[in-house]
Amino acid sequence: MLVIEDNAANMKLSTLLLRSAGHEVLCAPDAETGRAIARSEDPDLVLMDIQLPGMDRLAATALLKGDPRTSAIPVIALTAMAMKVDQERSQLAGCDAHIAKPLRYRELYAPIDALLGEPVAGTR
Repeated sequence: MLVIEDNAANMKLSTLLLRSAGHEVLCAPDAETGRAIARSEDPDLVLMDIQLPGMDRLAATALLKGDPRTSAIPVIALTAMAMKVDQERSQLAGCDAHIAKPLRYRELYAPIDALLGEPVAGTR
């Protein structure tokens, strides 16, 4: 699993929650680094912060979904903005799900379960 997040505290929480559920976690502080890691490591899922330095998540998601090497990787948008318009923008960009921050383990694990087709360890 790849987490693309520029906020150190949010990265730490995401990583802790995912590792406690048994996932290997790759980390990227920005969209360009995340895109490179996705191309080289082929993660099973990408969690992408909406507000990133440099390239925004819409452009980054569009590049991931437009690249044959990464197009099948599900992308979940992470955002502190829980407005319906933000969810719609994420979907239009190609995100497969949308999670509002602050992260809570049940809200994080449910879309991961749905997208990967298997329950996350410790959620049942």
